[in-house]
Amino acid sequence: FIILQTSKRVQDIFFSVSALVLYNKSIEVRKFVVGFIEEACKRDIELLLKLIANLNMLLKDENVNVVKKAILTMTQLYKVALQWMVKSKVISELQEACWEMMAAMASDIILLLDSDNDGIRTHAIKFVEGLIITLSPRMADSDVPKRHENDISLERIPKDHPYIKYNVLWEEGKAALEQLLKFMVHPAISSINLTAALGSLATIARQRPMFMAEVIQAYETLHANLPPTLAKSQVSSVRKNLKLHLLSVLRHPSSGDFQPQITTLLVDLGTQQAEIARSMPSPRDTRKRPRDEPDATLKKMKIEPPLGEDDEDKDLEPTLVAAPKAAGQANVPSDTDITAEFLQPLLTPENVANLVLISMVYLPEAMPASFQATYTPVESAGTEAQIKHLARLMATQMTAAGLGPGVEQTKHLKEEPKEEKAAKPESVVIKRRLSALAQGQAISVLGAQGSATNPLEEEAPQAKRRPEPIIPATQPRLAGAGGRKKVFRLADVLKPLSDTQMEKLKLNAVKRILRAERAVACSGAAQARVKILASLVTQFEVPLKSEVLAFILDDVRGRLDLAFAWLFQEYNVYLSQLPAGSLERYDQCLIGLLAGLQEKPDQKDGIFTKVVLEAPLITESALEVIRKYCEDESRTYLGMSTLRDLIFKRPSRQFQYLHVLLDLSSHEKDKVRQQALLFIKRMYEKDQLREYVEKFALNYLQLLVHPNPPSVLFGADKDTEVAAPWTEETIKQCLYLYLALLPHNHKLIHELASVYTEAIADIKRTVLRVIEQPIRGMGMNSPELLLLVENCPKGAETLVTRCLHSLTDKVPPSPELVKRVRDLYHKRLPDVRFLIPVLNGLEKKEVIQALPKLIKLNPIVVKEVFNRLLGTQHGDGASAVSPLNPGELLIALHNIDSSKCDMKSIIKATNLCFAERNVYTSEVLAVVMQQLMEQSPLPMLLMRTVIQALTMYPRLGGFVMNILSRLIMKQVWKYPKVWEGFIKCCQRTKPQSFQVVLQLPPPQLAAIFDKCPELREPLLSHVRALTPHQVTPPRPSKPTSRSPQWPSWRLPPATSPTPTRGRLERWGCHGGVSGEPQPPRPSPGLGVRRGPPPHLPFFPQEKPPKRAGEEEGKGKAAPPAQGGGPGAVGPSEAPPEVGGADLEPPPIFISVPEDEESSGGGGSPPDATLESPAASTKVGAPHPPPQNPSEAAPSSPPSSEPPPPGTQSPEVPPGGGPEAPAGPAEG
Repeated sequence: FIILQTSKRVQDIFFSVSALVLYNKSIEVRKFVVGFIEEACKRDIELLLKLIANLNMLLKDENVNVVKKAILTMTQLYKVALQWMVKSKVISELQEACWEMMAAMASDIILLLDSDNDGIRTHAIKFVEGLIITLSPRMADSDVPKRHENDISLERIPKDHPYIKYNVLWEEGKAALEQLLKFMVHPAISSINLTAALGSLATIARQRPMFMAEVIQAYETLHANLPPTLAKSQVSSVRKNLKLHLLSVLRHPSSGDFQPQITTLLVDLGTQQAEIARSMPSPRDTRKRPRDEPDATLKKMKIEPPLGEDDEDKDLEPTLVAAPKAAGQANVPSDTDITAEFLQPLLTPENVANLVLISMVYLPEAMPASFQATYTPVESAGTEAQIKHLARLMATQMTAAGLGPGVEQTKHLKEEPKEEKAAKPESVVIKRRLSALAQGQAISVLGAQGSATNPLEEEAPQAKRRPEPIIPATQPRLAGAGGRKKVFRLADVLKPLSDTQMEKLKLNAVKRILRAERAVACSGAAQARVKILASLVTQFEVPLKSEVLAFILDDVRGRLDLAFAWLFQEYNVYLSQLPAGSLERYDQCLIGLLAGLQEKPDQKDGIFTKVVLEAPLITESALEVIRKYCEDESRTYLGMSTLRDLIFKRPSRQFQYLHVLLDLSSHEKDKVRQQALLFIKRMYEKDQLREYVEKFALNYLQLLVHPNPPSVLFGADKDTEVAAPWTEETIKQCLYLYLALLPHNHKLIHELASVYTEAIADIKRTVLRVIEQPIRGMGMNSPELLLLVENCPKGAETLVTRCLHSLTDKVPPSPELVKRVRDLYHKRLPDVRFLIPVLNGLEKKEVIQALPKLIKLNPIVVKEVFNRLLGTQHGDGASAVSPLNPGELLIALHNIDSSKCDMKSIIKATNLCFAERNVYTSEVLAVVMQQLMEQSPLPMLLMRTVIQALTMYPRLGGFVMNILSRLIMKQVWKYPKVWEGFIKCCQRTKPQSFQVVLQLPPPQLAAIFDKCPELREPLLSHVRALTPHQVTPPRPSKPTSRSPQWPSWRLPPATSPTPTRGRLERWGCHGGVSGEPQPPRPSPGLGVRRGPPPHLPFFPQEKPPKRAGEEEGKGKAAPPAQGGGPGAVGPSEAPPEVGGADLEPPPIFISVPEDEESSGGGGSPPDATLESPAASTKVGAPHPPPQNPSEAAPSSPPSSEPPPPGTQSPEVPPGGGPEAPAGPAEG
């Protein structure tokens, strides 16, 4: 007040100082300025000319509290300004500009009904309420509060005012009401704003009864369509407020025409009839209520037109303006009324029933909270009043949805006045300018008292001055310097440039900014430079982008901030254009950076990873660049580490990134593939990724069931088959990931079994080759693997067998595994191949029972069987103890029933045993021969084994002679096949076997000569060389059951000096018999070289040799005799008696020192191995003759070592000679 009483100069200074606080950071200071402007203008309305622009600035303040304070101030100042304009006799140009700004600010506040802040919207509602009341006429029954009795309203404005147009203000008031009504029925209105709007409408209806119809209709619409966003408690609060406001409106005298609607609404809201009756206005209220007289001062006020103004404005006004009538308003039907009248006759019981049935289909399962809160029981159903109420409810909802005849009729009525207005220019409504500061020219308030004009005023006399904010002057202004100034416009002094010039200027400007890197860094404006460059390159086209990209890649480490600024700026542009935005420019920027980094040499500091991880979005093209980065073997680890970080740090698209890594698990480059598998196995441990990885692996595995490889393996998107066949590489491509996961998830083994059964042969072979390592990783104790063995699918037998082999190659089988395989073999699949991996875990009896089937398998498989049983497989782990020792295995092979297995397979199996010289030593073979010889009946392959053992170990000759002697005691001639082998053995061991041959009975001896005539001469020579003492027959002894009966005709007469010799001569052994005994003739080549090993006997399964071959064999040299060879027996190693009653078993083997073996035993006679002094005494044979040169063994006996490599041995091949069709063995 003191300031306002001071001089004009002091006021100007104070206002200038006050203007400084408009830019103050303190909110309270700015609110104080708003309050000061209000109080100042209320006291002196002329100050509004200086302060209106500052108030406009504060209305647009960024702080919510300041804006709310400015709205409250405008609520008061608008009425003051309107009253000032009406009372002014002469309207100056400044007043016109001030009022236009005031009207524009009012429009801005109406627009704030859509503000984001609840408080601002509430204040805007109160402002619109006051604006509607001000811009509408007060009627006789208007309910005016005492404190607002002197407020201006539309009826106080002269209709012939030179500047303020009555009709314009009246239209603005109605337009404001429409805005408020639209705001109240908005579906997203908040509870606070809705409560405020309800109160404002009730106030408007009481103070301006002509709007009561619109208010009641708005209440009906709201009641039928409550906002769905309200909570249950908010719905109750809104209904309570609606009830209170309806009651207050009902008390108004002008509510008589609307009492049915109001009463119906109140009943729906749960109001008691007694309360409604108490609120009804009495008829005398209307008569007693005095009509408000207009202000006396306004009555007497004369408004004169301003100087220089013509009568054009009067011509534009209508000649007669009808005063608004409250009653008339009620007679105009609204769109809701029209629709309700249309619906009421249609609401018959049949139509209502059909509507109910139809609507039941669309009813929700649960009752909505809003309906539950607003529902009230229907009273007086079926009555005329209830039907009318129902029609209005439906009409209200239809009108809100823009349906019904009322809406169409109202729309048609509104179009007709528009056509009339278009034909009558005098009824055009002047549009308000919404921005007072955006157009026109500004003036300076300070120093504006001078009347000087400038040329601009003369040129444009129609231009109006507009208030501008009071800004404190920095320099003292000269007197009379006020007035209009010409605003400088850059466009007035610039000439347009061509497109080429503009592109060149832009490029040069960017280049200069790029080159100024060091200078800008020193000045501390590096961040501003980066922002400028990012903005420029984002707004302009390709040439600038390539320049900036090359500049960044030239020094990536130092210019990474520019790269990120550019990248984020492009992404921001994309977001600002959503939903129609394109990622093309952002994608080009990201790909350019990543591709440039990929071409750089070693990046150990991880710049590539940093760019990928900090990019706001990874596009498909960028992901392809990352994939190529991973395929570079020198950067595989870094690229896949980047992919891993993307998977874990960006979960929204983690499966898209994981898919790239999974694709790399089947890459053709081994390093890339192995690295990808390593990362995937780590991710497989994460629960959120486990299912996706497993599904991908199984999908690739399922591709193997196709007869041809699908195109997806060759990079195509669609899963179609190609003509190319499966190759090992494509098969492995489908297995890499699956096999890597198998040791981590044993349940996957069942999927492989199901695929294996449907796959083609090539795929099965590859699977069997690659499955070994994963199966070992599972271990034989895996429950899933044991389950697969137990429930082996049909067709997967080879897969299960291969798994068992992989598990038991280096470690012995576990008892549980053996049990499952045993059950599988005995109960489901009697395939002996299942037993091979677990042979060392079976019982001895089980192995022997399975031998006939095992040796009939493929030779390679049989070899593996023997390796397992003999412990000769090469493994790193602990070898299992075989259920059979080598000797038992060989004996079991001899005892195989020929009806269960063909002799050919048995012979091949024994040959495999003999091939293992490290296992089947001379000691082992001696035990085997001893046990086989003791069996009854004799095994068919006994003599074949004896001959093979003697061939492998010649030093077993003496032991073999004992075996032959024991076989004579067992009457070997009763076993045709064994007898045949016996003869061949004797033939090949001559002359050591002569002493054994001489023990045979005559028929058998004759049989030998029949089969081997070549034995006659050597045996005769041997007998002739015997001394009389040696040929003395033994004393007959009582035969035993274990010794053959020697016939009496064999005993020579006592006078016969050489009975044996004579007997041989009688049998046809002629030639060269002299009176003196002759030393035995060595066979050709005896003592000179080692002869070929004896031929193995041929059995029924073998084809007999051709006759020519047999004759050729007869001409071959017999095996040389070894004087004192392996069969030599020393004095302490005398063989047991041949024909004794108590026959003792012969020794297992006879050891001979190597020096004797090589030197021939010191010149012992050839037959020294056949008998000993003990044997001679027992049998009656004479002592051996004294050694002499003629009887000595050859000077150079053959060695017992095998023939040198390269010497072809005439030994029968491991098939027993020429093969014949397999058949059951005889005997």
